[in-house]
Amino acid sequence: MARRALKLASWTSVALAASGVYLYSNKYLDPNDIGAVRVGRAVATTAVISYDYLTSLRSVPYGSEEYLQLRSEVHLRSARRLCELCCANRGTFIKVGQHLGALDYLLPQEYTSTLKVLHSQAPQSSMQEVRQVIREDLGKEVLVLAVKQLFPEFEFMWLVDEAKKNLPLELDFLNEGRNAEKVAQMLKHFDFLKVPQIYWDLSTKRVLLMEFVDGGQVNDRDYMERNMIDVNEISRHLGKMYSEMIFVNGFVHCDPHPGNVLVRKHPDTGKAEIVLLDHGLYQVLTEEFRLDYCRLWQSLICTDMKRVKKYSQRLGAGDLYPLFACMLTARSWSSVSRGISETPVTATEDSEIRNNAATYLPQISQLLSHVPRQMLLIFKTNDLLRGIEAALGTRASASSFLNMSRCCIRALAAHKKKNARSCFRRTRISVGEAFSLWRISLRELVLRLEAWRLAHWVLALLCWLLPAPH
Repeated sequence: MARRALKLASWTSVALAASGVYLYSNKYLDPNDIGAVRVGRAVATTAVISYDYLTSLRSVPYGSEEYLQLRSEVHLRSARRLCELCCANRGTFIKVGQHLGALDYLLPQEYTSTLKVLHSQAPQSSMQEVRQVIREDLGKEVLVLAVKQLFPEFEFMWLVDEAKKNLPLELDFLNEGRNAEKVAQMLKHFDFLKVPQIYWDLSTKRVLLMEFVDGGQVNDRDYMERNMIDVNEISRHLGKMYSEMIFVNGFVHCDPHPGNVLVRKHPDTGKAEIVLLDHGLYQVLTEEFRLDYCRLWQSLICTDMKRVKKYSQRLGAGDLYPLFACMLTARSWSSVSRGISETPVTATEDSEIRNNAATYLPQISQLLSHVPRQMLLIFKTNDLLRGIEAALGTRASASSFLNMSRCCIRALAAHKKKNARSCFRRTRISVGEAFSLWRISLRELVLRLEAWRLAHWVLALLCWLLPAPH
C-alpha cells in the first residue's frame, strides 16, 4: 500500500511538472516564470513527498490502526506540499491542481479537501499588474507567445502538447468572449442557464469585461440549503446542459470545476439558475467522434458489451477497452458489465477505484497517449462533473442516464435524417426517434412514481412509529 501511495503521489507531482508550460509576456521578469525554477521546484516537491511516504509507512504494519492514521497524516502533508507547489508555480499548475481538487471519487479526501482551495482562492494578480495590462492592451494589443517544451522524452508528453495547444486559446480573452456568446445562443432554450454578458467595447485579447453575477459554488451543499435550492434539480440541470453540449452540439465547455460553475436564485423569478463562467477552453468535436461517442454511451447504458468493445476500440482504446469504459464511467468493470444504470455506486466500489488508481497508472498513460486528442478534454470534463456529483451526493442517478439517452437518440436521429435520401425514410427515422423518446419519458414517469410511493411509505411508517400526541 505504501508503494501504491508513493506511486500515486509521484505520478501526480510529475503530471503537474509536465503540465507546467507557461506563456508570459511582460517587461517585468519574475523568477517564477523561468522554466528551470518551476521544474526544479516540482522535482524537489516530488522527491520530498516520495521520501515522506517511504520513511513514514515503511516500519508500520499494513492495515493497522496506526498505519491508517499515519497514512492520513502523510496524505495531508503531501497534499499541502502540492498545493504550495501549485501556488508557487502558478499558470497550468493551478489548472491541474483545480482538476485534482475535484476528483472526490478518485483521490484520498486529504488531497481533494486541501486542493479545493484553488477553485476559489488561487493566487491573484495585484491591482498594479492589472492596471499595467489594461494600459497596454486598451492602447495596443501585444501578446508574445513563448512556448518551451519540457521533458522531451517523458511518458506524459501528450500533456505538454495539449497545454501548448490550449493555453494560447485560454489566454485570448476575445476568444473566450466569443465562446461565451456562442454557448449562450446554443443553449438559450435552457431557462436555468445564465452566461454573463460580454462588454465588447471594453475588451481586448488580454482584458475581458463582463457582467457581474453572484452565486455559490455548485458543490456547496450548505449554500444551496440556506438558499432553498434543490440539489437534485441542480444536478439534473448540469447533466442536461453537458449532455446537450457533448452529444448534440459537439461544442463542450471543458473547465467545469466548482469555481467556474455557480448556482443562485434568479433575483426576479426566484428559480434556481446555473451560472457558467470561464469560457476560454472549449473542445469542438468532429462529427465522427461525436457519433461514435453517442453510440458508446448508449451501449454502456444498455449494457451491450459487444458494442461497448466495438465503439471503445473505434475511439482508440484497443485492447484496453475495459479500462477505457471504467475511466469514462468512473465505475468498476464488474459494475459496467452488470449495467451502470442499474447498479448503484457503493462506498466499497469507490474505495476499490481509489486503491487501484495508482496500480493502473502505466496503462492509463498508454491509453491516453493513443485516444484521439478530443478525448483528453472530454475525460477532464467528465472527471470534474463527477467530482461535483460526488460532492452533492447525486452520482450515477437514473435521471442523468435518461437525459444522456435522450441526447444520444436525438443526435443519432438528426445524423440519419441528414443522410436520408427520401421523405419516407426521414419520416420513419422521426417516428422511431419519437417512440424512443416516449419510452424514456415513460421510464422517467415510472421512476418518479416509485420515488413518490417510497416517500409515501416512509411517511406512513414514521406516522405509525411516532403517533401524534392526543
